[in-house]
Amino acid sequence: MSNQKMTPALTHDQKLDLYYFMQLNRQLEDRLVRLFRQNKIVGGVYSSLGQEAVSVGTSYALEPRDWLAPMIRNIGALLVKGFKPRDIFTQHMAKFTSPTHGKDGTSHFGDLKVRHVVSPISMLGDLIPVMTGVAMAGRYLGQNIVAMTWIGDGGTSTGAFHEGLNLAAQQRAPFVLIVENNQWAYSTPVARQVPIKNLADRAAAYGIASKIVDGNNVVAVYETTKTAVDECRAGRGPILIEVKTMRMKGHAQHDPAEYVPKAMFDYWKAQDPIARYESYLTEHNLWDPKKKSEIDARIEHELDADQKFAEESPLPPAETAEQGVYCEGCHTIEAEWRRPKQDVMPPASSEVAVWKVADFGAFVKTQAVATQHGNRPGHAPRHEPVLSAEKKESISGDEVAGPTGKNQPATGDVAAQVPLRVPFGRGPKDRSVELERRDKVAERPPRHNKPPHKRRRR
Repeated sequence: MSNQKMTPALTHDQKLDLYYFMQLNRQLEDRLVRLFRQNKIVGGVYSSLGQEAVSVGTSYALEPRDWLAPMIRNIGALLVKGFKPRDIFTQHMAKFTSPTHGKDGTSHFGDLKVRHVVSPISMLGDLIPVMTGVAMAGRYLGQNIVAMTWIGDGGTSTGAFHEGLNLAAQQRAPFVLIVENNQWAYSTPVARQVPIKNLADRAAAYGIASKIVDGNNVVAVYETTKTAVDECRAGRGPILIEVKTMRMKGHAQHDPAEYVPKAMFDYWKAQDPIARYESYLTEHNLWDPKKKSEIDARIEHELDADQKFAEESPLPPAETAEQGVYCEGCHTIEAEWRRPKQDVMPPASSEVAVWKVADFGAFVKTQAVATQHGNRPGHAPRHEPVLSAEKKESISGDEVAGPTGKNQPATGDVAAQVPLRVPFGRGPKDRSVELERRDKVAERPPRHNKPPHKRRRR
């Protein structure tokens, strides 16, 4: 029985929230498409049609204190985090009332102070090391936050993806990475760019956990992400989640997606996340036609008002073109400490920069361990180091200092090497926790304390 806490069930209102945000996401983007065709959009429009459950389900699992960094198809996450449709409208129309005051025509905006949203970075993969840094900084300051970002299937082939994920893994950062496998990296199908079926398998190369979830099932997406967020907050991160979904439009409005087989579109259209969730709410008696009409009417009213506001908003004055390019004392940048500073300063944070390597970094060869009962399935094999004659002679019959500082047999068991502690935190893989566990094991009595003829045979 696992001792992990179960994911808290969504309340009735929260389940209706998921529908509201997904439908708001879709209807907002439909209006952006119409505005684009009317030549009222300055930048590009990157549709998330068919992927609304991903943005909404993952971001809904975060707490207000947590941080996220969206990509171009994560408008739903911005809405969940508290941005209004007018922020999206004015931003894409480059109006002076937009979050960037008309200096950007797409999704490059955020809110570091209130909503904890880092602006998207156009270079794919670069948000992964950035958000790893945010997660590490939050731990250092004692904020107990979790950081999250998204990456597409094509973006998992970038160098920044691997470098950032390796850093997150080594630092055990409280970081959740959502891999949106929407089947196409622009016009390249996943099978033509990677030799694996599940992109989540890439997490194993960095020794971190991964999960795979149906990206068109918003409840499953939320529950999987909420569990991952809780694990990271407890010090067991980072975690990679692959959501399998489908990009139902081209890369952007200029792309008709003629390279996608019609049968593929037909298959995924039947898996539409909003239609599936509407059926779920109906089957579980969570709403009736009247309640659905009320939510839809609310969405229509909000979008009408915010679109009108955006269309009537002015373009930025010419004299503001040189303003706001650089920060010149316009706001104070300072850390928000949630722990005593002395906790992360010497002598409390001091550590001798000397590490013990259990097998001296030698090449190891797996050998079966013969026990009194023979080799049994499920028992780990023993690893013996392949040493030179000189090194064998130098340590033959002796013991070497193991990672605990005590003398241990020179078996070179790689699994016995103690992992580095979680910096500035105490997670389950912290060195102090590992040492406590070893001390308890050492105190246990021997397993075979009966004479051979009285031992129980298996």
